Amino acid sequence: MEGQQGAPEFWANSERAQKHIGKLNALKKAVLPVVAFQRKVDDVAVMVELIEAATPAEQEGYLKELGQQVDAMVTELDQLEIASFLTGQFDRNNAIFSIQSGAGGTESNDWADLLFRMYNRWAERRGWSVELQDVQAGDQAGISKATVLIKGENAYGYCKAERGVHRLVRISPFDSNKRRHTSFCAIDVVAEITEEIAIDIPEAEIRVDVYRSSGKGGQGVNTTDSAVRLTHIPSGIVVVCQNERSQIKNRATALNVLKSRLYEKKQDEQRAEMDKFYGEKGEIGWGSQIRSYVLQPYQMVKDLRTGMSTSDTQGVLDGDLDRFVNAWLRAGCPRHRNKDIQMEE
Repeated sequence: MEGQQGAPEFWANSERAQKHIGKLNALKKAVLPVVAFQRKVDDVAVMVELIEAATPAEQEGYLKELGQQVDAMVTELDQLEIASFLTGQFDRNNAIFSIQSGAGGTESNDWADLLFRMYNRWAERRGWSVELQDVQAGDQAGISKATVLIKGENAYGYCKAERGVHRLVRISPFDSNKRRHTSFCAIDVVAEITEEIAIDIPEAEIRVDVYRSSGKGGQGVNTTDSAVRLTHIPSGIVVVCQNERSQIKNRATALNVLKSRLYEKKQDEQRAEMDKFYGEKGEIGWGSQIRSYVLQPYQMVKDLRTGMSTSDTQGVLDGDLDRFVNAWLRAGCPRHRNKDIQMEE
């Protein structure tokens, strides 16, 4: 592919050339780290031979250096292994990430706001960017729903691990009697579909509503009817976008999100295991959660799918989610799926 870039006619079609370069860069990111790691393995083999040939006095220093190098390689190998699980068709795509409050009223709205903050911080840790597409404030506190576009390498591959119902147990800040409350929120994740995937939606199947974008007051309020709500009549899927001041831009973004949701729904209908997407979430309430966040009477976050748990609840709420995501990716890998893996902290 690098040789093809040197051909005189390579740049005759700039769009095709850019796709070629993008594919080549993706292949390099997959292959070159493994090649570099293999060189380190070879270097370690040479070092072992030197240690075996060295005097006892020299061996102590060599062994210390070898131990440090191997420790660093174990961490690197862990990262390479996780990356090898991200082989889905759209794992490299951006992710359309939605948070929906469920049973619990004001409590759940506040929980949705906490999750919104948690996922924003997780994205920052991973070097991704987050674009707010729509947010609906709760009646008294927090948010009832929010949708963001998370942009970054393998964003969908990682974010899809968070799809499902999340349960919070804590002493309510809204209860004057300081009683313990349980709240639920659902996370929905679909891959942003690129122009390579053709999704044709007849105009007759879409209902378009425009209205004034909500704001926090002051100069930030949008005084024009720029917010767009698209309803796909056959499926009932509703998409809202109000992050731009231009109605045209909001409509284009909303249409792209709608296409992504319809494509994901179509893919799920073709799979034998229907609960992998919509069914896995189920009702946003008791008995359907994938992860529990317990702040009272003890501190524990536990993923019910993998058994991964930690008492560092504050760290998790500050975006330290990789331990759960990586455990889920490993659990879904064929060579790990049938093993009884102990993943407690």
